[in-house]
Amino acid sequence: MFTGIVAAVGRIVRVESQDAGEYAGLRLHVEAGTLGLDEVKLGDSIALQGACMTVTSLQGNQFTVDISHESLRLTVGLDAEGDVNLEKALRLGDALGGHLLSGHVDGLGEVVRFAPVGESHELAVRVPTEFGKYLAYKGSIAVNGVSLTVNRVMDSAEGCEVSINLIPHTVAVTTLRHLRPGSRVNIEVDMIARYVQRMLAHGEIGVPAK
Repeated sequence: MFTGIVAAVGRIVRVESQDAGEYAGLRLHVEAGTLGLDEVKLGDSIALQGACMTVTSLQGNQFTVDISHESLRLTVGLDAEGDVNLEKALRLGDALGGHLLSGHVDGLGEVVRFAPVGESHELAVRVPTEFGKYLAYKGSIAVNGVSLTVNRVMDSAEGCEVSINLIPHTVAVTTLRHLRPGSRVNIEVDMIARYVQRMLAHGEIGVPAK
């Protein structure tokens, strides 16, 4: 589990193919930046750009993760060298500063606007239409692993557009500062909203119809 409060911006410094097959995954070598690795062990989970990955080796301030072909198909920002948001898995007793996240990317969104508004930035992201039922005014959404509050939701034939206000601190300490219109982003919807939607859609699940 994660909270969407990015602990550090690291960097993928090397990408290796696992084999030459059509469905080959990748091994990512990640420089951890200011993320402390002293308590990290092999097999621990670290979220990269919002995607939960398993640590497969540790050396100094670097670690490696293996990412499957399927995970590469469903995410962005994990197939080439570049900056990545990092967050270690939540531990009992840790502060829940954002909202509960599983680190399982639900799908991809596309940046429609990213522009200064006063001292802040407006980030508008179009997500697939089927995600609209999970999004609400003042609800939560994770974009590239960052827990954010939805300021506006607009449904259209092209998809569901959410508008988010980013304070200067969030822009400064995450990879969101690199976004531009047209950028694709990893999206995870609020897990509580997902359960509520299923309960409302199916009524008493498991109770045979009379």
